Amino acid sequence: MKAVTFQGQKQMEVKQVSDPKIEDSTDAIIKITASGICGSDLHLYHQGDLMMDPGFVIGHEPMGIVEEVGKSVKKLKKGDCVVIPFNIGCGDCYYCNHEMESQCDNSNQEQANWQMDNGGLFGFGSMHGNHWGGQAEYLRVPYADFSSFIVPDNDMKDEDVLFLSDVAPTAYWSVEHSGVKSGDTVVILGCGPIGLMAQKFAKLKGAKRVIAVDNIEHRLQHAKEYNQVEIYNFDKEKEIGKLLRDTTHGGADIVIDCVGMDGKVKASERDLSPDSAQRGTISPIDTAAEAVSKFGTIQLTGIYATPADDFPLNLIFNRNVQVKTGQAPVIHLMPKLYEMIREGTFDPTDILTHTMPLDKAAEAYEIFDQKKENNIKVILKP
Repeated sequence: MKAVTFQGQKQMEVKQVSDPKIEDSTDAIIKITASGICGSDLHLYHQGDLMMDPGFVIGHEPMGIVEEVGKSVKKLKKGDCVVIPFNIGCGDCYYCNHEMESQCDNSNQEQANWQMDNGGLFGFGSMHGNHWGGQAEYLRVPYADFSSFIVPDNDMKDEDVLFLSDVAPTAYWSVEHSGVKSGDTVVILGCGPIGLMAQKFAKLKGAKRVIAVDNIEHRLQHAKEYNQVEIYNFDKEKEIGKLLRDTTHGGADIVIDCVGMDGKVKASERDLSPDSAQRGTISPIDTAAEAVSKFGTIQLTGIYATPADDFPLNLIFNRNVQVKTGQAPVIHLMPKLYEMIREGTFDPTDILTHTMPLDKAAEAYEIFDQKKENNIKVILKP
């Protein structure tokens, strides 16, 4: 089959690889009909050598049609249209049974290091279980009855439901996990797909003010037009953290970081010590620590995959700031968000700007990475 493979820094190439096969009785094979490129894939694009070897198949936002199921699969059948969450959950462990599927005990058997005791994810290499991803023609889905969502309405287009795989539930969970409540002031760092979707959900939760921060003007304008939020371009402001604290009269109740380690590198990070284990930047964390109120909450949703130098612990501790982090557990949220989409509570498709064939994945990654052509979200179709 054809698949998008990691070949080194900023090298995503479509290659012929072996077709997936049923390996365990709980597996299913799906024929991919659409797969998104995620901001998290850009972490791999820039830092992928941290967790994967060349040739690894990436992608964690797929959907498609069931082709084959293992003998223990009871829920799925051939021909079902399914959206596949980026979490892989067994459905039986403590974490899967308590809506914490991103930390499934059984889906990542690759990690012998106790410090990296995390659940399995599609397309993220050895750090998350060595499960090939879904930017491909076919995908093997482990624990398929649990790690899939059957689309019940045949009238729904792929574009209507594809973002149930990651974008919508990750953004929704970020808002819920951070504790946004009616009347809050919320700052959301990043106007990529997750940030834009989080803005929608913060407003649905009743936030009094939602402030979006980015340095890509077309994304900021999208946030303003579609989500009716306040916007700031941090490249045009001298001290964005202080400005946000001032304009919110002491800081925001909640700051949600939807950027992560591939944000804009600070001057002090350009020459890190050779002994430093940090990769990428923590500049969004610095902004969040400066912009949040006393007793406020910082939610880190953007990926940070390495230790960090100069973490602003003093600003966080001295002001009684709570920090919440992690990979969103999305499986249990998919049915709820599907109903919200079907009922018109929110429209996930307004972030979609590019639909491209799988064969043009290398070009698609370049467009997405460099924000060309007013790009916000790319999906690939085999």
